[in-house]
Amino acid sequence: MDLRKLKTLIDLVAESSISELEITEGEGRVRIVKNSAPQYAPAAPSVQYMPAPQAPDASAVAPAAAAPAVPQGHIVTSPMVGSFYRAPSPGAEAFAQVGDTVKEGQTICIIEAMKLLNEIEADKSGVIKEVLVENGQAVEYGQPLFVIG
Repeated sequence: MDLRKLKTLIDLVAESSISELEITEGEGRVRIVKNSAPQYAPAAPSVQYMPAPQAPDASAVAPAAAAPAVPQGHIVTSPMVGSFYRAPSPGAEAFAQVGDTVKEGQTICIIEAMKLLNEIEADKSGVIKEVLVENGQAVEYGQPLFVIG
């Protein structure tokens, strides 16, 4: 269901005397419930999106996998969204490898965003324990990039 249709439904519920509306479209289901509020404040509807229930596949039911281990040490995170590069150019040596000692302020990678190459510096001195991102991979703001110990 597109956002314009959803916004229209929310507005209709807010302006009407109904307190709840549930719509099933395709495999999705939307339920809009108007919260009861004191008379001096207008009631604001809340929206819940619930995917259509599907029968569990017997082969998909498996014991819960163990949670991935949290890296020990200082985590360097991405300050922006972009593409992660370990070296200044293809074929060049990486800025930082596992086992390298880095100093605070030293360039450890590049993140390309909107055709601009942004050098990312170590925010702590130490030894690179782990590189958490593959070269050329898209990264999000706040995504862990390196572990420094």
